[in-house]
Amino acid sequence: MENFAKDFVSILQYLLPGFVSAWVFYGLTSYPKPPQFERVVQAMIFTLFTQATLNIVEFILKFVGRYWSIANWTESSSLIWSIIIALLLGLIFSYFANNDMLHKLLRDTKLRGKNITYQGSFSSEWFKAFLEPTYIVLHFNDERRLYGWPIEWPPEPTKGHFLIADPSWLVEDGEEKRIIGVKNILVNVNDVKWVEFLKQTWENNDDSETI
Repeated sequence: MENFAKDFVSILQYLLPGFVSAWVFYGLTSYPKPPQFERVVQAMIFTLFTQATLNIVEFILKFVGRYWSIANWTESSSLIWSIIIALLLGLIFSYFANNDMLHKLLRDTKLRGKNITYQGSFSSEWFKAFLEPTYIVLHFNDERRLYGWPIEWPPEPTKGHFLIADPSWLVEDGEEKRIIGVKNILVNVNDVKWVEFLKQTWENNDDSETI
């Protein structure tokens, strides 16, 4: 039993950098957290990258240490550097996942006349649609329409809330009714059947009807 406990702790310590990278990645992106088994698999993948980078860092530091020595390389040094590398890897993967740079490069890079991929790095089309700041119109299930500027929006279309600044109701013929005294309004995504993204906003009209 003691051997099992020691082996279990050793495995956790080995996978710890991978869990750290995954924690950073899912904390900084809109990707939903996968089931427990897939998290372990992803932690193993991140750990593989971390260990490979750690070996390179160890080689470089030991090489530099031949000429300028500060301290010996120990297990504590290995643990500290593995956590630092894991944090950096999480930030790097998050960066590429949030701006589509890597997938865009692969879409534009052709191999034997074919693109390497047609996929994007974003978690969903929903997330991509909100990347360009613009005014939106929320179409409710009861046919009401709410116009405003989205400050926050749910990371997925099935749960969460919209936080809309300077909201106005839209009535027939596109007439805008300002909601007096309301700075922001919180809307449940389940009350919205579709979202309209505007190219041009309506001009502010001081004579518009208010409620």
